[in-house]
Amino acid sequence: MWRLLVLLQAVVLPAQLCEVPEEVAAQARTMSARLLGLAEDPAWEANPSIYVALRLADDHDLAFEAQYLARLKDAFQGPHSTSPQAAGQPKRPLPQPHAAPHGRAPGAHGHHRSAVAAGKRGRPSTGRLALQLLALRAACQPLDAGAEGHLVTRLKYSLETDWTGSQRHGHPLTNYYQYSLGILALCVQRKQVREEVIRRLLAAEQQDRFSLGHGHAVDTEAMAGLAFACLDQAQLARGALASELQEAVRNVSRKLLQAQGHDGFFGNVFSTPLAMQLFIATNTCESELAYNRARAALLQSLDNFTNPMAISQLLPALYGRSYLDIASMHCQGERDTLQPIRPVTQPPGPGNITVRLVVECPKRLCHHHVPYNQSVSVPTGSSLLDVLEAASKQGRHAFTFKTQDSLYGPFLTTVMKVEAKWQERRYWQLLSAPDTRLQTGIADYKPHDGETLILRLSKW
Repeated sequence: MWRLLVLLQAVVLPAQLCEVPEEVAAQARTMSARLLGLAEDPAWEANPSIYVALRLADDHDLAFEAQYLARLKDAFQGPHSTSPQAAGQPKRPLPQPHAAPHGRAPGAHGHHRSAVAAGKRGRPSTGRLALQLLALRAACQPLDAGAEGHLVTRLKYSLETDWTGSQRHGHPLTNYYQYSLGILALCVQRKQVREEVIRRLLAAEQQDRFSLGHGHAVDTEAMAGLAFACLDQAQLARGALASELQEAVRNVSRKLLQAQGHDGFFGNVFSTPLAMQLFIATNTCESELAYNRARAALLQSLDNFTNPMAISQLLPALYGRSYLDIASMHCQGERDTLQPIRPVTQPPGPGNITVRLVVECPKRLCHHHVPYNQSVSVPTGSSLLDVLEAASKQGRHAFTFKTQDSLYGPFLTTVMKVEAKWQERRYWQLLSAPDTRLQTGIADYKPHDGETLILRLSKW
């Protein structure tokens, strides 16, 4: 019965037609091997996005993928199912190269992707539930009456709960990226999505809720577009709603094209892969010169992708696939040929560097507009996170900060006892003086000697 359902799904969602040149396929295989090498380390938290990326690849390590799937399932069966300890694994934060809480406005050319943090009391967020559901479908496993079967119910409930935040804050309790991802996951599983749930996202798109004052929410726009495209292609909507979905896909595609910069990226290097997925999902990649420009730019920038989460979001696009392809996977005749490329730990460089760390925030929240402005010495090759930790140990000039772990890595939540609050749309922005936004996160950014780094409490 399950095989018949898979075949029917393959008819509903045809395979994508985007051609992948051999040189791109070779790069994709290398990135797959790198991701496999990172995922093999049991100290890393089990991440459904990584599993989905490995499953969407051409080459596999099937034995490892089976083990990894078991870890994902274990992690969702504990009382605090987002905790690595629930899966019996030690906790180590994943470095995040580009998520908004590291210092860029959520969604500004990048991520509303806090689809990885737990909800209150350790409950999985909408985004994490959605990723888990995508992972199960990528494994071609039916949703039985057990824990996996309850995921659909939990995700539907989470979407409804998520939306209650809009009544108070004007946006979901998480964000539109997670809300879109939740709808997409239900669609890929061929579960009916309530019309009101769809119309909320349509209204947000029509009202440009994804656009921010200083940037375009490329990631959120693209994820919403994928959700609309899936609902349309799977024929999960009828009549006027179906027409609105088709129009929404066209609008999202147009906005993504407008967001392409002179460098070829849709937004920035890290938001580009998801934008490319929309053109892949709608089979318009071959007709869009912008798609080829973006792919060429990505191939010249693969060294930026060192973070497992970033690689997992890049791989589908390199293979000419999108998350919609998960619905038609049959998991048979797969090439069990992938060999890991394991990361090599670089020893610290010789000597130290000195950077200046500056904190800026409004006087109404801090006693001084610049409550911290000091030089910090760290070993060569240190990350920004290392700088923050060193500053917190420097004598009388007390610097304090807090981070929160996620699948994307540690992100900055509190500086000098001032908390970034999602409900008030404020965050700690990371800058290299005088006003250059950092594209990588606190665990990945490597400051240079003499650089001035600014932590600025900002609104988005």
